Amino acid sequence: MEIVVNLDVMMAKRKMSLNELSAKVEVTLSNLSILKNGKAKAVRFSTLAAICKALDCQPGDILEYVA
Repeated sequence: MEIVVNLDVMMAKRKMSLNELSAKVEVTLSNLSILKNGKAKAVRFSTLAAICKALDCQPGDILEYVA
């Protein structure tokens, strides 16, 4: 059981690079990379909200629970 981060999928659908997303959400490139690669232990709701706003998606489009 784990949470899978589909940030790379949403970025590809929106044709947005990690650099572009980083600039839009004002989160460092390294922190977004950690999140994108599934290495993050936590994510702030404010960061998740900013990512969803920038990618025009819902949190469930980015985070997925896999049993």
